[in-house]
Order: sequence, then structure tokens, then C-alpha cells
Amino acid sequence: MTRQEHAPPAADWIAADWGTTNLRIWALGKSGETIAHRSSEKGMGKLAPGEFEPALLELTADLLSEGRRTPVIVCGMAGSRQGWAEAPYLTTPCHPPTIGDATAVTTRDSRLDVHILPGIKQLQPADVMRGEETQIAGFLAAEPGFNGLLCLPGTHTKWVFLDGGRITAFRTFMTGELFALLSGQSVLRHGVSQKEMDPDAFSQAVRDMADEPVRFAADLFGIRAAGLIAGLGPEQARGRLSGLLIGAELAAARKDIASLPVAILGSDGLARTYRSALESLGHSARLLDADTITLQGLTLAHSSYAKVSS
Repeated sequence: MTRQEHAPPAADWIAADWGTTNLRIWALGKSGETIAHRSSEKGMGKLAPGEFEPALLELTADLLSEGRRTPVIVCGMAGSRQGWAEAPYLTTPCHPPTIGDATAVTTRDSRLDVHILPGIKQLQPADVMRGEETQIAGFLAAEPGFNGLLCLPGTHTKWVFLDGGRITAFRTFMTGELFALLSGQSVLRHGVSQKEMDPDAFSQAVRDMADEPVRFAADLFGIRAAGLIAGLGPEQARGRLSGLLIGAELAAARKDIASLPVAILGSDGLARTYRSALESLGHSARLLDADTITLQGLTLAHSSYAKVSS
């Protein structure tokens, strides 16, 4: 594509958040302004190693300058073993990674200068993250003195312990994936609404799990039974299923949640659901915009790149 009068100006650098299911890019100008923000469904899980560069160029080709290598700072699953190029994990306890920890990628297109930030691993108990560490870097850039818990809701929700600007520990919960499996493929699918959720049923289920988490498996089947013989409606069933799952997650972290400040990285419906669950148990949490903080983390990495390259 040639640059025409209505095409965006050339980017000074490009930030990329490359997840399993989606790719998102921000093109930034010399003054830090966002020139373009684009996305595609070409996540890591859909690409072979040789397909990453073309997928990136689909979103960025018209933003690149001829005769110049444009820095592209990437976080997320593009750096996994199955991704574009493996970026080895840092190990907790550690500070979020910087550009000095990144893996440089050799590209065919001479206009690209790609660097992939590494993820973080925890040896005991075993756990890993990719992408979230860059969000954490963005969060700490704004709040370097935060000592507490950072919740990053998603398909695999992470609870991260921060102290002194370092990631000291974290745990990942497969809550979102379990909800999708149970509501879409288990016997519960016959009675669970696929859209609306009853908030009262949700809050009660969260409290039930906080009181007696050992009832978890039995309470799951109770959703099906209550739909058959006790008049539990589809919206109530969805609320109860979500509440049991998130409630079990919060029960596992309850002591830490009670003693530490909590910030939730997200402002969408899922993030609000987590805040509602915490409120059901008498706790408060702040919501922060995940996209803004992801870009802040990538910008922080680019600022280090600019110093090294100058």
C-alpha cells in the first residue's frame, strides 16, 4: 500500500500486544501521540512461525518509512516457544522486564526492527505469564510505591504480589476457561443463559464459596438440579455459575485479599464482575484501564530502547 493523502503519517515506533487469539498494535508519533490503533484476529495460536511477520505487516505496512528501521516493541505470546521467537522467562522475584531483556527478531522486511519482551516464570509453585508483565510495568511506572495485589482478569486470571517495585509472586486461575467449558459444553449448558446474569445469584454464590469452598463440585451440579426442580432461571444459573467459580478463586486468595490493597487491571465487564465479587465479601478494589496501562508498559520499554540506540 502506498502512502496517499488520507493515509496515516509514518510511525516513529510501534507497540504490539500479541496474545493467543488477537494482535493489537499502536503506532506512535515522535511526540508520543497515537497515530493509529489497530487489531486483527491473527493471534499466536493461529500462526506458524513464518506467518508472524506477514501478520504484523498487514496492520503496519502503511505506517513504516522507506529507508528507516522502525522499532516494534512486542509483548505477549509472540515470545512463547510456539511463537515468533522465544523470549526466555525472567524468574521471580524480579522487576518487570526492560528492553535489555528483550529478544531481537530477524525480519525479511528491512523497515522492521522487532524486539519481543520476555515473560516471567515462578518456580514454586510453578507458574508463568506472558504479556501481563508489561502491563505490570506500566502500572508500576505510575504507582512505583504500590505494595499489594494486582488482579488481571481474563481467560486465565492472575493475582500478582507487588512489593518494592518487584513482582514477588503470582498465581494463575483458569476461572474464565472453566466458565466457558462448563457453560458451553457440560450438562449445565442446558440451563445457563448465554447472555444475561442475575447479580443477586452471583453475589450469593460468591459468599457461599467463601463460607464453604469444599462444596464447590457439589454446588456446581446443584445448578442443574435447581433448574430442573426448583425453578432456577437461566439468568440466575449463569450468575450462580460465575459466582461459584470466582468465589472459589477468591477463597484461595482470601487471606491476602483481606490484608493487602487490591487493584484490578481492567475496566470491562469482567473486571467489574471481579470488583463486585470482592465487594460481596466486604473488600474494595480500584479499576484501571488495561489498554492504557499496556501501552504505558510498552512505551516504558521503548524509552529504554531509544536511550540504548541513541
